[in-house]
Amino acid sequence: MDKPALREITLGQWLDEAIMQYPDNEAVVYVDRDFRLTYREFGELVDNLAKGLMALGIQRGEKVAIWATNVPYWVAFQFATAKIGAILLTVNTFYRTAELEYLLKQSEAENILLIDSFRDIDYVGTVYELVPELKTQERGYLQSEKFPELKRVFFLGQEKHRGMYSMPELIALGRMTSEEDYRVRQASLDPHDVVNMQYTSGTTGFPKGVMLTHYNIGNNGFWIGENQAFTHKDRVCLPVPLFHCFGCVLGVLAAITHASTLVILEGFNPLLVLSSVEEEKCTALYGVPTMFIAVLEHRSFPRYDLSSLRTGIMAGSPCPISVMEKVMELMHMTEVTICYGLTETSPVMAQTRINDSIEQRTTTVGRAMPEIEVRVVNPETGEEALPGEQGEVCCRGYNVMKGYYNNPDATAQAIDPDGWMHSGDLGTMDENGYLAITGRLKDMIIRGGENIYPREIEEFLYRMEGIKDVQVVGVPSRKYGEEVGAFVILKEGFDYAAEDVRDFCRGQISRYKIPKYIAFLDEYPMTASGKIQKYKLRDLASELFPEAMD
Repeated sequence: MDKPALREITLGQWLDEAIMQYPDNEAVVYVDRDFRLTYREFGELVDNLAKGLMALGIQRGEKVAIWATNVPYWVAFQFATAKIGAILLTVNTFYRTAELEYLLKQSEAENILLIDSFRDIDYVGTVYELVPELKTQERGYLQSEKFPELKRVFFLGQEKHRGMYSMPELIALGRMTSEEDYRVRQASLDPHDVVNMQYTSGTTGFPKGVMLTHYNIGNNGFWIGENQAFTHKDRVCLPVPLFHCFGCVLGVLAAITHASTLVILEGFNPLLVLSSVEEEKCTALYGVPTMFIAVLEHRSFPRYDLSSLRTGIMAGSPCPISVMEKVMELMHMTEVTICYGLTETSPVMAQTRINDSIEQRTTTVGRAMPEIEVRVVNPETGEEALPGEQGEVCCRGYNVMKGYYNNPDATAQAIDPDGWMHSGDLGTMDENGYLAITGRLKDMIIRGGENIYPREIEEFLYRMEGIKDVQVVGVPSRKYGEEVGAFVILKEGFDYAAEDVRDFCRGQISRYKIPKYIAFLDEYPMTASGKIQKYKLRDLASELFPEAMD
């Protein structure tokens, strides 16, 4: 019997189906702390947390912000909030005081869950700084001057902090919610309700709150898993942040909709990735290209048995062809897939399939997902581009967000009257519907009237033996408008000068494409979700090469 293309069910109903079919299958595993829950046990934890939230008066449509690394409670709250109709608001783990203040105000969040700290960021101290009333007011009666909507603060642990509810307290409170009330709440939910809000990384302008529904992300997660041929026997190693769509949709929802096992890492560590895959016999591994590079180049890589791996996802930024080939050969991920999309598209609009050719899986981001239309249009005329012709990538379907929270103008700019979401990315599509991303509309370098696409130069420079990673950006130039700049990370043991890189290019690519400005870095500025912040590289280029403006 064929599976329905799209299902009108909530995230809670997706989870309940997995529990009913495979109650004793492991749902969530953390290797570094021997934390294991079967689907039945995971479901019980979700229900206890959900009932606790209800007992405290959390209503359908309330926002529950979560500011935490990939701790065990994270995924449980993803479903606990969904089961009572609350909206999980995911907070970037790298946020500082001003960013958190902006997010809480703009989202009008009524609740926040947090851990104690991450790296050098004191989460508890930050919240006390923003909400000093927590230390003096009775819990449940919070009245914050700065955040009038904020009602409750929860600490994701056993410890007690003044003004905050601990996890044992929340679970104990859950006994006050009857099973009948809990079921009535779940029965009142609509799959088209907003269930998740994520703030775009804000690489330009202020971050915007993307509103996603059960229908958006549940179906998207299902098809992401289908395209990797997931079953209840798959075990997915997940070292990417849960606050990002890569973690909570591509990872969690692709697995839960197939009753697969999630092997979660609290943070990315190449050695822990290797040991988790070997110990748990993971069949799938997720990561951005820089993560796969770090795993492949780790000195202990040859010692680990990764033969259980079959598939997975590499996404977040363009993947060098050489890296993809190594992942398929040395890590046994012959069925690895590439995904492409935006937070605003739930997020995946295109994905390669496990039976695609190596060429298709290294030079494209695959074909449109089922029930989603993807097309490439001329940015100036709006007309659909011919096969192989470059234009802006747009998509339409069940996956397009409900809109940006409290921002109708930005929503109208992103989604046109015909329902097409405009990505801002440049791409080409071949006769068979395979999409290739060539850059961002604003990433394009225009040098003396010549359009230059950074991706093309990056792929060429990856052929140079000692180059580990390269990012190409435009450097402002008084003479040409822009010149080509390259930021290079070298492999260990290589010591190149800028002229060596230019020599490699000469005679191989057009003269105007050869980087005039070259800098060597140890690492790139990144977002917390692993995306390279090219706008920061452009700013750095202006500082390093002021002579371009002479």
